[in-house]
Amino acid sequence: NVSGNGKWSQSECCHVAARFLPVNGPTVVAQMESRAYVGQFSADGSLFVAGFQDRRIQIYNVDKGWSIQKDILARNLRWTVTDTALSHDQSFLIYATITPVVHLVNVGQGSGGVESLANITDIHEGLDFSMEASGEYSFGLYSIQFSHDGHEIVAGSSDKSIYVYNLEENKPVLRLEAHKDDVNAVRFADETCHLIYSGSDDHNCKVWDRRCFASKSRPAGFLVGHLEGITFIDSRGDGRYFISNGKDQSIKLWDIRLMTSTIPQSRSKGHKIPTFNWDYRWMEYPGVGKNVRHPNDQSIMTYKGHAVLQTLVRCYFS
Repeated sequence: NVSGNGKWSQSECCHVAARFLPVNGPTVVAQMESRAYVGQFSADGSLFVAGFQDRRIQIYNVDKGWSIQKDILARNLRWTVTDTALSHDQSFLIYATITPVVHLVNVGQGSGGVESLANITDIHEGLDFSMEASGEYSFGLYSIQFSHDGHEIVAGSSDKSIYVYNLEENKPVLRLEAHKDDVNAVRFADETCHLIYSGSDDHNCKVWDRRCFASKSRPAGFLVGHLEGITFIDSRGDGRYFISNGKDQSIKLWDIRLMTSTIPQSRSKGHKIPTFNWDYRWMEYPGVGKNVRHPNDQSIMTYKGHAVLQTLVRCYFS
């Protein structure tokens, strides 16, 4: 805001409301019989992907009146579709569930029509991320993303790890023992894919540099500020900035140039990190309405006013 004091004047509120906030809608595009767990636009905004608990994944063509371009029935679903991702050229879609197997589907011009039934109208190729023969349900995948060149997939898992799968070699090539709890969010920082951002239920964001691994369990840097688990991360794509959504009902903007090599500790006695005993899947956040903040917050901006409850709610740069 113009004043710089963190408060919006009445004229500034009117300016934002008149120019930037939508005044029409929302419009119902489709009415489904099960809950949606995934909703994301393609990079150019021409497609929208929605994933539902009843195994259905639908790709809508925004430019053609939100018509269904692809109707996918997911294979080997466990509980729900946890994440989906389109390749940069929009030819392929991958989807994950609470197993180590990601499925790859051709959704481009060579696919088998609008309806996609696993291994009937389209091949849903299974990509096994488990690096050991420990069983089909040894862990689940919560977050997946294609690399910019489409050669790799990065994934965050329930076994506290980050995985990188090489599509040309058809196998996982990297596993990082990344966090102390579920890794709910992973993202490549930019087109080079050297840097990986991760967020976890251990409340921390970490930056990993694949070019200089002295240890596979040591990140390039830490960024702290969330009071609860992190549900999603999105990169600006410039290798510097990313945003994270947290169960503490806040979105934070980060500059990785401010990261530290270790988790910062408060120098002032009595400045403890606020903690609450609750479950976001069925309870309201106990910190709502309270002035709770991390004493060592490294984020450069915090956004509040939305709810992060029941599922891993996402956030994106426009």
